[in-house]
Amino acid sequence: MPAFQPSVLNIGFVPGVTPGKWVGRWRERNPDLPIEATEYDDDALASALRNGSVDIAFVRLPIDRDALSVIPLYEELAVVVVSKDNELSLLDEVALSELADENVLDVQECGGARTAIEVAASGAGVVVLPMSVARHYNRRDVVAPVVPDAPSTTIAVAWIADNTTDDIEEFIGIVRGRTARSSRQPSAQKETPKEPKKTAKPAKGKPASGRNTTRKPGTSKGASGARGRGRRR
Repeated sequence: MPAFQPSVLNIGFVPGVTPGKWVGRWRERNPDLPIEATEYDDDALASALRNGSVDIAFVRLPIDRDALSVIPLYEELAVVVVSKDNELSLLDEVALSELADENVLDVQECGGARTAIEVAASGAGVVVLPMSVARHYNRRDVVAPVVPDAPSTTIAVAWIADNTTDDIEEFIGIVRGRTARSSRQPSAQKETPKEPKKTAKPAKGKPASGRNTTRKPGTSKGASGARGRGRRR
């Protein structure tokens, strides 16, 4: 019979997210439990999470939270991707008001961030994106100054609430920074408890209480307090 293969913990993530550090920590703590990480477009990842193709998803909010457990992780700054021939490329920061005369591209209409950046590189428009996405699809013929007054975006980790397993709880704990010895980590609860320390025995020939219990000659147990109370005959 073929050897039993542990189930794989499948992680999905959107462009711009780098889950490598969390996956690496999982492999250090659980070397016998396989884990795989796959990049998806935003809409495709939402579908993959709900149809069971992935167990845990690093998503970009907002998403439909119905039946999901969602934990926000961090905020992303917005940037505007422009051609190096565009005057805006000379600035470190660009206010939204300065884009009024620009052809601001719609990412969805362009078919995604990668294509939108290609169009921006041609000089046909500019596109506002999360900084991590612009870096993910970085090109030498564009620059991406920060847009400080544009709405930020949020990266979150999500999973189907009713499908929560020990492995999922373990991975979420890693993402949230719990150590391997944390009592809330399932793997820590499985560890064999340490044996209690044994109490040191008293040295041979010495009483355990530390009191002098040596009786005087001629006395017996139960005779305490009898001396000095005997009747005269």
